[in-house]
Amino acid sequence: MNYATGSRARAVGGPIFTKTVVALLLIAALAVVLIAVRFALGLGATTAMNDGYAWGLWIAFDVVTGTAFGCGGFAIALLVYIANRGQYHPLVRPALLTSALGYSIAGFSVLLDLGRPWLAWKIPFMFWHWNPHSVLLEVALCIMAYMLVLWVELSPAFLEKARDSGSATLRNFAERTLPILRKSMLWVIALGMLLPTMHQSSLGSLLLLSGPRLHPLWNTPLLPLLFLISCIAMGFGAVVLESTLSSRYFGRSAHRDMLASLGGWILPIVSLFLLIRVVDLVVRDQLGALLALDRYGTMAAVEIALFAASIVMMRSQSQRLRLGNLFRASMCLMAAGTLYRFNVYLLAFQPGEHWGYFPSLTELLITVGLVAGEVAAFIVLVRLFPILEAGSSTTKIDPSPAGIGSTSPTA
Repeated sequence: MNYATGSRARAVGGPIFTKTVVALLLIAALAVVLIAVRFALGLGATTAMNDGYAWGLWIAFDVVTGTAFGCGGFAIALLVYIANRGQYHPLVRPALLTSALGYSIAGFSVLLDLGRPWLAWKIPFMFWHWNPHSVLLEVALCIMAYMLVLWVELSPAFLEKARDSGSATLRNFAERTLPILRKSMLWVIALGMLLPTMHQSSLGSLLLLSGPRLHPLWNTPLLPLLFLISCIAMGFGAVVLESTLSSRYFGRSAHRDMLASLGGWILPIVSLFLLIRVVDLVVRDQLGALLALDRYGTMAAVEIALFAASIVMMRSQSQRLRLGNLFRASMCLMAAGTLYRFNVYLLAFQPGEHWGYFPSLTELLITVGLVAGEVAAFIVLVRLFPILEAGSSTTKIDPSPAGIGSTSPTA
């Protein structure tokens, strides 16, 4: 039996439309207007994409990077349900919410990037037209499926709210559905473990298809493995960010000891990524390109330095117990992972010397607006539904798959 500090999850409560939420919603509203313009005028009139760069900011950041930030639920679930570390259970629901919102934004961003988004429904349903050799098809199907899985994993929080509501209909529905959901959660969690492993590695495989158009500093057969490892590290960074900022904004515990212990698990993963990255450059005789310190070498060096800095800042338990230090380390991880993925998808991709890309103002504002809407949605949902832990009393945590549906004390 595992134990954790914290009482059962409860809705934070309080006013919904605070100044922060209103400001975020105004930014998101601007993005909605620009999205309408994008759909009305098309990609050519609203983006800087071209025949050389068929994808831009919406794919490189909103999808490729955003889904990696959304792997916090994947990273925490690996520890809670695979390594049987039930003490991390209080981090599961906030991480799942962050992941669900992040993947939902990524899925919507894909629609923005499609020339004919109204045909996207054909991807999952017209299976007789599938190309079984397509990496992009696998990425699309996995992201769609994982987005659904995340909301199913999070659904006990919504059902618990319904169970405590004043509506008899909602109460009856929740009381009938929760036991069924908890019994089936084992299979949902198993699928939730499989899908990120598939599509995160495939995001790396996708750029291998570009062949010589990918710069040698990043063009390695190990790209799928590096993408998979980096998403776990970036997910950890997102969990620390969410926990730290939530503690300040909502006056909740930041789970310092828990995050410090989690950092001890992430440290060897980040070290493994850096080891593979450097050894790969040595084996492929690319150290010269790295040390040339042109724009490619410089960006690769900064990316490696940020990963190394996070290792240094988390090198000991005493360092990890300093919440500010752990926060800075997580920011380094998120920045390093973002830069690595941006480098692969934009900088290192070379369609030809006559092609160039820099995101348009519309692309930038829509991306900022989507992120603002995601943050606003997080704040509203934790105020309305039992997502965050309510207190600091010691409770026993059930580490079994059914435990994801409840954080109540167990005997």
